[in-house]
Amino acid sequence: MVDQKKAYAYAIIVVLIWSTVASAFKISLRYLNYLQLLFYASLISLLILFIILIFQNKLSLLKTYSKKDYLHSAILGLLNPFLYYIVLFKAYSLLSAQQAVSLNYTWAIQIVLLSVPLLKQKIGFKSVLAIIISYVGVLIISTQGDILALRVTNLYGVLLALGSAVIWALFWIYNIKDKRDEVVKLFLNFLFGFIFILIAIVFSKRLIIPKIPGFTSAVYIGLFEMGITFVLWLKALKLSKTTAQVSNLIYLTPFLSLLIINIMIGEKILISTIIGLILIVMGIIMQQYNTRPFYQNKVV
Repeated sequence: MVDQKKAYAYAIIVVLIWSTVASAFKISLRYLNYLQLLFYASLISLLILFIILIFQNKLSLLKTYSKKDYLHSAILGLLNPFLYYIVLFKAYSLLSAQQAVSLNYTWAIQIVLLSVPLLKQKIGFKSVLAIIISYVGVLIISTQGDILALRVTNLYGVLLALGSAVIWALFWIYNIKDKRDEVVKLFLNFLFGFIFILIAIVFSKRLIIPKIPGFTSAVYIGLFEMGITFVLWLKALKLSKTTAQVSNLIYLTPFLSLLIINIMIGEKILISTIIGLILIVMGIIMQQYNTRPFYQNKVV
């Protein structure tokens, strides 16, 4: 059933919420390290997704899947939430929030690059040009505008932020072929991912009872970065006449994130970040309208 007004309403709510998560990451990391934050956030997300499955009467679907399906979920769970958020949260702990959120946004370009060896897709000259434009933006952000000197502010952090985008791209490429229910798939990913996270934090001996601000921010991330917003986004896509009509609103997210970062964290947003982000998004949009890539109807 198409209801474009409701589709836009759901999409705008999701965009606004996702615009806050970069600030939430940075605030949370003041009280928890990246592994502790992932432990509590993924636990909350797992519980919320379980409740959503009950509410949607989808628990019975878990009995219909084969061992191969569960193995596939375990592999995807290793990618996301386990590896993706470990790398992403570590990047946020090393970089400014504005750098981390902007560099992580290159996941759409990473999908295009990875689709060549993994999906045997071809990219033309316009696609290559779009990718180059995006990576010029990456260079501007990484060097804070000092391109000629190539003086990267934190090379390890930059590589982690870009690496998180690669992991996210891999996750969606392997997820796109899986035709199971999206919410059930996400629940299973987080179930297996949480097992990996639990093992990692036990071996690291860093499991702690967080202070109230740290726990509250982890709950917020679990609810809104990893859980409820995904379901709302699926609802928006389902109600929309075309996926493009709501998907294009996603391009507002990183720019709204910069505004919220400035307000909530007090980071001075650099001109180089704005210019670099514009180039990244410009390259993504060029790529999208050039090839109409398969990830257009997917959540960020």
